[in-house]
Amino acid sequence: MTQEELDALMNGDLEEIDEEEHATQEEKHEEKSDVYPPPADEKHKVVAQLDEVTKESEEKAIQILDIMDNISASMADTVEELQDVLKFLEHEKELFTKLAENFPNINTFKVELKRVNEMMEKVKKAIEAGEATEDEIMMAMDIMQYQDIHRQKIERVINIMRALIKYMNRLFEGKIEDDKRVKSATHIEGDENEELVDEDDIEALIAQFGAK
Repeated sequence: MTQEELDALMNGDLEEIDEEEHATQEEKHEEKSDVYPPPADEKHKVVAQLDEVTKESEEKAIQILDIMDNISASMADTVEELQDVLKFLEHEKELFTKLAENFPNINTFKVELKRVNEMMEKVKKAIEAGEATEDEIMMAMDIMQYQDIHRQKIERVINIMRALIKYMNRLFEGKIEDDKRVKSATHIEGDENEELVDEDDIEALIAQFGAK
């Protein structure tokens, strides 16, 4: 209780406090009504939104898999070319090894042999890195398969929801067509509200249940 309410209570202004509490309760009720339930319009159709999510998810997954497949193929070509370079360097190593042994006084052969060995080490590391990248790409593509499984699970939920909707429609289906129900009663004698019930009234009724 605030100080103002306490002062009002001491002065005997109980009616003012009741009015304030009533107004507060109405505000809380309006806030709840604004949140739940959402109107049954195009923006809030659950199945339509799920269909859109699964469609976009499938499209993006295909795009990502295509990109990763291209990267994997490019990396495989790069590794193959590096292996060809390594073979050439191995041949160069044999050549400069013989030259360095046969002409020990010529320092150039020793220097070139050292450079060839250094280049071979760099190429070997590049090949190992390329092969490791290929393995990681394959792992990522496997993970993407799980994402597709999740999409299928959502689609299964959609199918179950649609089946339930069809079942409920059949359950509440009558023998009289809707267009022949024009004269059917929407209110009975004694009702306080003599107006016909429309969709807004139904949504307001649902909102009241949600607020409770």
